[in-house]
Amino acid sequence: MTRGEKVIAFVQEYCRVPEGSLAGQRLVLADFQKQFIRDIYDNPVGTRRALLSIARKNGKTSLIAGLMLAHICGPEARLNSQVVSGALSRDQAALVFALAAKMIQLDDRLSKVCRIIPSGKRIIGIAQNVEYKALAADGTTAHGLSPALAIIDEAGQVTGPSSPFIDAITTSQGAHDHPLLVVISTSSPSDADLFSMWCDDAIRSGDPETVCHVYKADEGCDLMDRDQWRKANPGLGLFRSEKDLEVQLAQASRLPSMEASARNLLLNQRVAQESLFMAPAVWKRCAGLPEMNVFRENSVAIGLDLSARNDLTAAVCAARDDTGVVHLLPFVFCPTRGIEERARRDRAPYDAWVKQGVMVPLGGESMDYRQIVEWLRDKLDDEGIDPAVVCFDRWRIKDFRAVADELGFAQMAAWKEVGQGFRDFSPRCDAFMSLMLEGKVRHGGHPLLNMAAANAVAVVDAAGSTKIDKSKATQRVDPLVAALMAVYEVSDGQAPTMGSDLSWWVA
Repeated sequence: MTRGEKVIAFVQEYCRVPEGSLAGQRLVLADFQKQFIRDIYDNPVGTRRALLSIARKNGKTSLIAGLMLAHICGPEARLNSQVVSGALSRDQAALVFALAAKMIQLDDRLSKVCRIIPSGKRIIGIAQNVEYKALAADGTTAHGLSPALAIIDEAGQVTGPSSPFIDAITTSQGAHDHPLLVVISTSSPSDADLFSMWCDDAIRSGDPETVCHVYKADEGCDLMDRDQWRKANPGLGLFRSEKDLEVQLAQASRLPSMEASARNLLLNQRVAQESLFMAPAVWKRCAGLPEMNVFRENSVAIGLDLSARNDLTAAVCAARDDTGVVHLLPFVFCPTRGIEERARRDRAPYDAWVKQGVMVPLGGESMDYRQIVEWLRDKLDDEGIDPAVVCFDRWRIKDFRAVADELGFAQMAAWKEVGQGFRDFSPRCDAFMSLMLEGKVRHGGHPLLNMAAANAVAVVDAAGSTKIDKSKATQRVDPLVAALMAVYEVSDGQAPTMGSDLSWWVA
C-alpha cells in the first residue's frame, strides 16, 4: 500500500467514533477525506503544507484526531518525534485532545501502545516514543517544541495576515527536513485574513508541496439551493445533518441579520459576520485600474483622513471621467520607525506594503505632517494634478492646514469640512454605493483600500442613515473613509433611488 492508503487503513481499522449515536463503531472516512489524505501522503514531491477549507460540522475534528494518531502510534510514527495540534482557544484545544483520547480508550490495541496524560493534554506513543501535545493560543505556546507534524484547527478565526501563535508553531518545525503542517478550518471572513491568504497563495502559485482543498458555495448563491449546500458540505448526510442545515439556512433566509453568519459558517463563504459596509463581490467588480489622464483633465477632489501621531494617514484623490466612472488614486502614509510593531498590532503587513511601494513611509516615530504635505505637493505637481477641493475631518486639521499654507499645497482648492456623523456621512455612503453597484468606480484593487473595504462595518440609525463605524472594524478603514469623502464631491451627490432602506446593498 502507499503511505496514504496505510493512513486511511489505520484510521478506519483502529479509530472509533468517539461520541454520539455511533460511538464505539469504526470510523468510516468520507471520500473527500480519503482524497485529502492521499494527496498529502502520496504527493510525489512531498507535502509540507496541507489546507482543507470546509463548512462547519463536516468531520474536521475527528479527521484531525485520526491523523494525529497515525503519527503517534500508526504508520507515520517516527522515533522520538513530536506531534502538536493548535487551536485559538483552550476549549477547542481540549476538544481535539479529548477526541483523540476517547479513540484510544475505545480500542484495546491503541490503549496498549499509548499513554494518556490528561493534566498536560499529552499523549505518548510508547513504541516510537512519540509525544503529542495540544496547544492553545491563549495558553502554552509552541516555543521550545520541534514538531514533525503540526495540525491547526480553525485557523479561519485568525483576523489579519498573521498570528504570533501560528507563527511560533510553523517556525518551530524548522529542525525537520520534511515537516508537515495541516490546517483544517472554515473560511476566514476576509481576503486579508491569514487562512484566506494561505489558500489563495496555494491556488495561485501552484506550489507542488502544498495541498489545498476548498469546499465552498458560489458567491451570491441562493441560501436554499441544495446543490450549493453540497459544494460547501461534502460530509452532508454523513457527518452533517441535512435537516439541521435546512432549518438553519431557512431561518437565515428569513432573517437578514443571520445571513452573513450562515454564509460564512454553513456555506464556507468569505463573509464577515458583522454587517459589512461593502459586499465583497461588489467591491471586486470595481477593481479596474484608474487612468492618470482622468486626474489631469478633470476636476479632482481629495479626501483626507488624518490620524493620531503614530497611525495611518490617508489621502485619496477622486476624479470622474466623461462616461461617469470615478477613478481613485490613494496615498497612505505611515511612520517607518516601529512599523513592525504597528503591523502586528493592526494585523496588516505594513512593512511589506512599504517595500512594494503601495504605502508611503515617513521618517521618524510619529506622523510628520510636513513630510506628508511636501510629498503630496510634489507628487501631484509631478503628475500634473491640481486639486479643486480638499475634504477633511476636524481631527488635527489645524496643524495640517497650517503646514499646507506654509508649503503652498492646494492653495487654490476649496477646503471642506466633513463631519463623521450620520448627517454628513450618510449621503456620502449612499452616493459611493450607488456608483459601486453601477460599476462606475475604479479603485485598482489597491491593497490598503481592499483591507479597508473588507473590514468596514456599516451602522444604520433609526432614520435609515448610514455611516462607517471605525470602532467595530477589525483593521484600519481610514483609506475607505477618505475615498468616501472624495467621491461624493465628484459624483454630484448621486444617491440610490431605493429610498432610505439601505439593507439591499449592505453585505
